[in-house]
Amino acid sequence: MAAAETPRHGPLAGVRVVELAGLGPGPFAAMLLADLGADVVRVDRPGGTDLAVDPAHDLTNRGKRSVVVDLKAETGPGTVLDLAARADVLVEGYRPGVAERLGIGPDACHARNPRLVYGRMTGWGQRGPLAARAGHDIAYLAPTGVLGMIGDPAGPPAVPANLLGDYAGGSLYLVVGVLAALHHARATGTGQVVDAAIVDGAAHLSTMIHGMLAAGGWQDRRGANLLDGGCPFYGTYETADGHYMAVGALEQRFHDEFAELLGLGDEAPDRWDTGRWDELRETVAARFRTRTREEWTARFEGSDACVAPVLSLREAPHHPHLAARGTFTEAGGTVQPAPAPRFSATPTSVRGGPARPGDGAADVARDWGIPGLSQDGRRTPTTLPPPERPHS
Repeated sequence: MAAAETPRHGPLAGVRVVELAGLGPGPFAAMLLADLGADVVRVDRPGGTDLAVDPAHDLTNRGKRSVVVDLKAETGPGTVLDLAARADVLVEGYRPGVAERLGIGPDACHARNPRLVYGRMTGWGQRGPLAARAGHDIAYLAPTGVLGMIGDPAGPPAVPANLLGDYAGGSLYLVVGVLAALHHARATGTGQVVDAAIVDGAAHLSTMIHGMLAAGGWQDRRGANLLDGGCPFYGTYETADGHYMAVGALEQRFHDEFAELLGLGDEAPDRWDTGRWDELRETVAARFRTRTREEWTARFEGSDACVAPVLSLREAPHHPHLAARGTFTEAGGTVQPAPAPRFSATPTSVRGGPARPGDGAADVARDWGIPGLSQDGRRTPTTLPPPERPHS
């Protein structure tokens, strides 16, 4: 393909996605699909969601278009089915059975569009004793063994925001599943249901640790291992000004450079004498407390010591490397993470700000061939044209 013909909207340009509005991992997964170029139509309900965030700042809705549909109204389910008939992917995050009761479950959607990839995002999954139970990220992580790995052994497990469960174990696994099923649908003409559960994804993330546990290379308690803060040369240390530096000097050659730049000298215990790890940690901590974060950053600049400053959310976009790569971008007056990963032939970009509920009704009605959509969720009865054949 000639350079002038290179698509400019990401590798999923032309893929149509219906997102049934919810909270957390479902919207983030749909945002990622939109970042990759998909045409994502978010189906909002009248009155919006329970999220206490101004829709103008809900970045997980960037690059999408919104229509409002009252699923309890007579025409509501039919509107969703009309969208599904023209879509490649549908994403929903209801509790098991809710979509079916509303008349928009997989069977109803596949009756209209057999090629549809129906992505389901939940915490506990579609089946199992806890499937119908409510929960949030931290409760889903707890029984997987993952939450118990994180934090100081002298205190309770740490709370990893909602990044590890909702987004890593949830959204990213849903997107992987959806893309794999989309590939299958285009090859065979047959859609399917993708059951993405946070408990499954979070457990899957710990695969390497389970291997180390089986081999005797990991202790089943936190703060006692190479990668969980137990190791004094893999952790964080406070600086003289109350900030922190992160250290990951695992390999010998990196540790040698780290020890030299830190100025450990001969006073430090042997790093592989685990019985003296507490002593080594205090030695390292004492050295870091002698200078500020800025001074240590300058000291380790350009080295392979695997040391970096711990920055805040507001500081991160100004880090020289992240700024040079454009890891963050500004769109609509808001600094935000740029789409990731990157593509050489189909570059991505933030294609629009957060979708306001109902603001895309007219455009979606035109582009998807579904007349009668309105901004307030009411739909004017019309005779629909036959749906376009889903993209192949």
